[in-house]
Amino acid sequence: MRPPTSRRTFLRGVGACLVLPSLESLGAPAVVSGVPGSATRLAYLYFPNGSASGCWEPRKMGKDDKLEELNEWMAPLEEHKADLVVTKNLWTPRGNGHGAGTATWLTGGSYNGRKNDVGGPSVDQIVARHFRADSPLPSLELSTAGEGSFAGSLPRNCLSWTARDVPAVRETIPRAVFDKLFRRAPEGFVNESVLDLVLAQSKDLKRRASAADGRKIDEYLDSVRAIEKRLEFAEVQSKRAAADRGLTDTLRRPKPGIPTNHEEYVRQMLDLMALAFWSGATRVSTFMLDHGQSNRYFNFLPGVKGTWHALSHWKDASGRTEDDDGHTKWDDVRSKKDQYNEVTKWHHSQLAFFLSRLKELKDADGVSVLDRSMIVYGSSIADGHEHKEKDLPILLAGGGGGTIRTGRYLQPDRSTSLSKLHLGLLRRMGVPTERFGETEEELAL
Repeated sequence: MRPPTSRRTFLRGVGACLVLPSLESLGAPAVVSGVPGSATRLAYLYFPNGSASGCWEPRKMGKDDKLEELNEWMAPLEEHKADLVVTKNLWTPRGNGHGAGTATWLTGGSYNGRKNDVGGPSVDQIVARHFRADSPLPSLELSTAGEGSFAGSLPRNCLSWTARDVPAVRETIPRAVFDKLFRRAPEGFVNESVLDLVLAQSKDLKRRASAADGRKIDEYLDSVRAIEKRLEFAEVQSKRAAADRGLTDTLRRPKPGIPTNHEEYVRQMLDLMALAFWSGATRVSTFMLDHGQSNRYFNFLPGVKGTWHALSHWKDASGRTEDDDGHTKWDDVRSKKDQYNEVTKWHHSQLAFFLSRLKELKDADGVSVLDRSMIVYGSSIADGHEHKEKDLPILLAGGGGGTIRTGRYLQPDRSTSLSKLHLGLLRRMGVPTERFGETEEELAL
């Protein structure tokens, strides 16, 4: 772990190091809202296989494209609509599809499959490089463990790139992410709770802090403890299932440390990302909800059967195409499309969980982490059946430190490069950037 900066408060013990959220009584840095650099966190959450045509459009809009009601498939996000910018007509003119689209979603480059080259570093790694001295972790790259025949495909599994030909390493096991955030590897692994390891120092710090900051320290430590307990329970359950040859909800035997319940798995990763943002352990993160051509089963959802990739080809209901598993078939096209949309809706529920968590967490001045964040959520494919690159399902959440007008449906008149969004977010993070991908013009947010 990097040496601490003077603007951060740390709790240390042999084998453990916790970065604390900003505390007003202990000299939290001042933040000026509404100017470049006031957005202090940036995250990209990627999902594969696109979404069915029509499921991304709001049900009701008001004056100036204000979001008044989301559609049934986006309903889990209804409580957050004031914090959203739902987009239309964004596309990736240089890269599209399960492989090239995934690999270049954050680079604005192209990928022809003949050589390992995505055109340049990804937007998150440009941010990480700029702020590398400001946080213990320059960036945090997360992913679920892939399922299906393309789980080992390089372009389908690489969203973040440190250089045009160097993918960043992803973490897929929650315990490994937790240890990356809180363990001090050079001192050796100590098989105790990280909170037990820093207990004495935390008590001393609370004596010096204000009452309000004391409560914030308690809240933070309680959050860390809760994650520890969830990790311990998940590991016991997954090892037990593996031992008795039990199958997970996705019809596969779990790896040790990965929860057997897929929702619990995803939410553990999101909770860890939220904690990393709140504490200041990092300012930028990516999360692949699955690899770019996921064949994960979502049979744990009522009425849903078959793999995600097969469902995305919703116009083929026979169960006999190359995308199918050989034994699942659907009643008709409408039924299959509805099941595809249910998978989309389930992922919106996970995003809603994450946004709620960020809204609960407060900086030293009482402003929520969500208000000072920019969370991009979307896919590199539009309608999954057509593999189209135009009108990608993309939304943005968070206030960007007062620089983003949220609660609206953003509809450019013509197809607009996703690179314009990346460029605008780079500038809001305070990264001096004249050009990204093929554009010098940012998206008007």
